[in-house]
Amino acid sequence: MVVVVVVVVVVVVVVIVVVVVVVVIVVVVVVVVVVVEDVVVEVVLVVVVVVVVVVEVEVVVVVVVELVVRVKVVVVVVVVVVEVVVVVVEVVVVVVVVVVVVVVVVVVVVAVVVVVDIVVVVVVLLLLLLLLLLLLLLLLLLLLLLLLLLLLLQLQLLVLLLLLLLLLLLLLLLLLLLLLLLLLQLLLLLLLLLLLILLLLLEFAYKPFNRAYACY
Repeated sequence: MVVVVVVVVVVVVVVIVVVVVVVVIVVVVVVVVVVVEDVVVEVVLVVVVVVVVVVEVEVVVVVVVELVVRVKVVVVVVVVVVEVVVVVVEVVVVVVVVVVVVVVVVVVVVAVVVVVDIVVVVVVLLLLLLLLLLLLLLLLLLLLLLLLLLLLLQLQLLVLLLLLLLLLLLLLLLLLLLLLLLLLQLLLLLLLLLLLILLLLLEFAYKPFNRAYACY
């Protein structure tokens, strides 16, 4: 009987121990499963976060690349526009210089033509005055000869008239000489003006092209 009781007790103890062990194992397994589940969830969350961050970084990189490409395009467009503007400005400067030079040349040529015409008129007037002076001199010589002849013939009244005529002719001759001097001065002034115009023409013909070439 004692043996049976001992066996029963041992069996009960063994069963209790087994149950306790099983319970402990189950508890440990449950705890391990819970902990592992938490760790797995956290790892999954971390992986998801990392993936999201990587995707966002890729998106940011794509946006930055697009911005860089657009900035490059804008820079290229700006450079082309600046070059076009520079070329247009150079063309406008050259055209303005050419127009100014042409206008100056036309004005100077017109002035030269006018001055040359005036010089021709003055020269013609000088030639006419010289011819008139020669005629007056011949007339004076003839009158002097006539005066001498009248003096020889003792004709007093005619001598006085001839003297008055000679005086008038001398006055006319003096006036013509003064006019001749004035015309000579005018001719010299016109020639100086023509020379000045030609110098200005050379100045305006060479300086703008030299400046345009230097700027270019």
